[in-house]
Amino acid sequence: MNRPLMARRIALSAMVGAVYAILTVALAPISYNAVQLRVSEVLCILPFFLPCTAWGLVIGCLLSNLITANLFDIVFGTLATLCAVRVTAWLGKRRHSIANELLACFQPVVFNALIVGAVITAGYEGLNILQHPRVYALNALWVGLGEAGVLYLLGFPLMRWLPGQTFFQKTMNRVNR
Repeated sequence: MNRPLMARRIALSAMVGAVYAILTVALAPISYNAVQLRVSEVLCILPFFLPCTAWGLVIGCLLSNLITANLFDIVFGTLATLCAVRVTAWLGKRRHSIANELLACFQPVVFNALIVGAVITAGYEGLNILQHPRVYALNALWVGLGEAGVLYLLGFPLMRWLPGQTFFQKTMNRVNR
C-alpha cells in the first residue's frame, strides 16, 4: 500500500476516534451508567463504508472509557466496540442493501447490550451475572435500548443519507482504494 493512502486512512481513523471521544465526554451525563444514550455510537456505522475507521472508533471508545476508571469498562466496553465495528466493516464488504444496513446498525446494539450489560452488573454493581441473571438482563436491556435508539433513529438515516453526499463519496474514493 502506498504511503499517502495509509496516511489518509490513519488520519481519518484518528479524526473519527477523536470525535467519538469528544462526543462521549461532552455528553457524559447521558453517555455513562446503566441507562445510557451514547450519541457517539452513531459513528459506529462508518466502518460499513470506511473500514479504516474501525480502529479509530476502538481507540475513541478506549479513551472515553478511561474516564470511568473501571477496569472492566475499559477492557470489556472497548472490546464490545471492537467486535461491533469489525462485524460492521465485514458487513460493508458485502452487498450494500437495506437489510445489510439494518444488520450493521444491530451490531453495536447486540455487542454492547451483552458485554456492557455484564460490565455494569459485575463491574459497577459487584454482582455475579450467573447468580443474578435478572439484574444482568435488565442492564443488558437498558444498554441495548439506548444503543438501538441511537443506531436506528440516528445511525440508519445517516447510513441512507451519507452515500449520496459528494464529500462522503470523495472520502470513500480517497481511502477505499
